[in-house]
Amino acid sequence: MIDPKPATPSSQASGKSSGKKRRFGGTEAQIRSALKFYKVMAYLTGTMLLLLCAELVARYGFGQYLFAGGTNAVTGHPFGFGFADAEPAGVLNGMNVSVTVLIVHGWMYVVYLISNFRLWSLMRWPFLKLVLLALGGVVPFLSFIVEKKFHAEVEAELAANPQAPQRY
Repeated sequence: MIDPKPATPSSQASGKSSGKKRRFGGTEAQIRSALKFYKVMAYLTGTMLLLLCAELVARYGFGQYLFAGGTNAVTGHPFGFGFADAEPAGVLNGMNVSVTVLIVHGWMYVVYLISNFRLWSLMRWPFLKLVLLALGGVVPFLSFIVEKKFHAEVEAELAANPQAPQRY
């Protein structure tokens, strides 16, 4: 007959056992590729976010848009590159660089979220880490800080678990 043993709290109850091997959602090459893609997108998205913040300060703080080309609405002279009044329009037929920054950052953030999801799913992290990764694209300077932290974490996990089996 088998003797029942009392339930005791153990490291297995918390999901972390010392004998359990770390499992990733892909190979080391796939994880390194996702990490590189995430790093590039974090820097690009962070830079575009800083440009977006500067553009918003210029627009709402000083009532100016950044224009390239066109004609000065007041003098009729050609307009090269610089700031002009937002209301009433200071430049006619020019490219509004301020709006371009808004659009580019928006689409870049979508690609950044894809890179976040790819890295998160391959590393098999908890959902809270995905949320933190996503916040990096909307909080100024946070993408640079989060990228550095998670890059080091991924490298440490890969080094500590060289024979981690794939999920599939």
